[in-house]
Amino acid sequence: MKFTFWKSTLAGLMTLCLAAPTAISAPAESPDLLRETGAAFSRIAEDAVDAVVFVQAERTVEVNMPQFPEPFEFFFRSPFEGRGGPQQQPRSREYRQRGQGSGFIITEDGYILTNSHVVKDAESITVTMRDGSELEAELIGADTKTEVALIKVDGKDLPVLELGDSDAIRIGEWVLAVGSPFGLTETVTAGIVSAKGRSNMGITDYEYFIQTDAAINPGNSGGPLLNIDGEVVGINTAIYSRSGGYMGIGFAVPINMAKIVKQQLIEEGEVTRSYLGVYIQPVDETLAESFGLDEARGILISQVEEGSAADEAGLEQGDIILEFNGRSVEDMGSFRNEVATTPPGTTIELRINRDGRMKKVKATLQRLEEEEMAAADTEQMVEDLGIAVTELTPEMAEELGYEDLGRGVVVERVAQGSRAWRHGIRRGHLILEVNRQPVEGVGDFKKALRQSEESGLVLLLVRGPRGTRYVPLKLED
Repeated sequence: MKFTFWKSTLAGLMTLCLAAPTAISAPAESPDLLRETGAAFSRIAEDAVDAVVFVQAERTVEVNMPQFPEPFEFFFRSPFEGRGGPQQQPRSREYRQRGQGSGFIITEDGYILTNSHVVKDAESITVTMRDGSELEAELIGADTKTEVALIKVDGKDLPVLELGDSDAIRIGEWVLAVGSPFGLTETVTAGIVSAKGRSNMGITDYEYFIQTDAAINPGNSGGPLLNIDGEVVGINTAIYSRSGGYMGIGFAVPINMAKIVKQQLIEEGEVTRSYLGVYIQPVDETLAESFGLDEARGILISQVEEGSAADEAGLEQGDIILEFNGRSVEDMGSFRNEVATTPPGTTIELRINRDGRMKKVKATLQRLEEEEMAAADTEQMVEDLGIAVTELTPEMAEELGYEDLGRGVVVERVAQGSRAWRHGIRRGHLILEVNRQPVEGVGDFKKALRQSEESGLVLLLVRGPRGTRYVPLKLED
C-alpha cells in the first residue's frame, strides 16, 4: 500500500508567512499559523515513519595486532643476537563489528534503500520495523561509488515512501530528515535545502549532494530526506563536523541518482557505468579569458585518452564542453555523473567550443572497465586534494627557477580551501616526489597517487619560493 501524502496546505502556509506582512503583525493570527505549520510537518512525519526502518548489520573484521617483544627474550637474549631477535610474523585477530543506520521501504514486497557503508560486506542484516518486529534482510547490492545500497525483506503490502524528483527541489525549500540517530528510532528533524550539486567533498566517487541544515547525526545514514509533499528527494548520507556531531551541514544523495543505481542493482546485481575518456578541469575566469570566452562556463578537456570514445569521436585537447545532450554543463561533478549514468553504447551529443567556433560532436560511450576505473579514481583523488598539475617544460623551468631540477610536475591550479591549499601548496609550486617516489611527469604522479589509495595518505615533496618541504595530505578528512 502506498501513502497519499498531504501536499498543499504547507506550501500555502509558507506563502502566507512570506507574503502577508499583515498576518505577521496580527498577534491573534500568528499562533494559528504556527499551529497549522506544525500540524503540516506532523502529518508528513506521521505518514513517513511507518516506512522508515532501523538497520543493523554485522560483519567480521580482521585487525592486525601490534607486536611486542617477549619479556624474557628482551632480558635474556644473547648479546650477539640482533635487537629483538628473529622477526615475528604479525598476528591478526577477528572480531564481530556491528553497524547501524536507517533505511526506507520503496516497494510493497520489501525493497529498502539505505547507504552502502551501513550494509557493505555484512554477513547478517536485521531490519526493525516501526511496530518493533525484526526481519532478516538480504543484501541485493551496495554501490560504494555513490553510497547507495539496496536490501530486501520478505513482505507483502508493506508501507512505502514515494520517490520524488530531486532535480525539481529548490534552494530554501523545506525538507524533513527521518531516521534513527544513535539508535533513537522515529526521529524527525526539519530544515531547508541549503545548496544543490555539492561535489569535491571527498565522500564518494560520484557526488552531487543535496546540502541541508536539517539535523543529521550518526545513525541517520540511509534515511530519507523528504520534501513538503512527503516524497523522498534524497538519502541522508554524511555530515560535515569538527566534533563528530551535528553542525548544521548535512549531505544527501539525490534520489534521481539513487533511482538509477537501484534499478541496476535489481536487474543486474551490480552497477555498470559509462566512460568517455577525457580528463577535464573547470573553466575559471582566467582560463575563459585565455581561451577568448565571454564568460566562464563549461568544462575544459585537458587530455584525451587514445582509443577512447572521445578519441574516436574526434574530441581534442583544449575543447570546451558546453552542453551534454542539449543540457548545459554547469560543473565537472554533474558532467561526470551524466556520463557515468548513461548506459554504455549510447550515442551522446556534445556541444563544444573549439578555438572560438561552436561545434557539435557525437560520441558513443564505452563501458567503464577496471583499468579506466583506476584512472577515474586517480582523477577523483587529484580533485579531492584540490590541485591540477601539468608537465614541467624547459620554458616553465626557466621561468619558475627550476632549471637545476629538470623533473617533477608543476601545480597549475589550487582550489581555494582545499586540502592542498590548507597545507600551503600554491600555483607554480613543483612536486618532486609522491610517497618518496621521484616524479618525472604527470604519468608518474598519477600512478603514485593510485598506489596511495589504500593507505589514504599522500606524502608530497614540494619545491616553492621558500625552499623544499614535505607535505602530508590525507585523501579523506
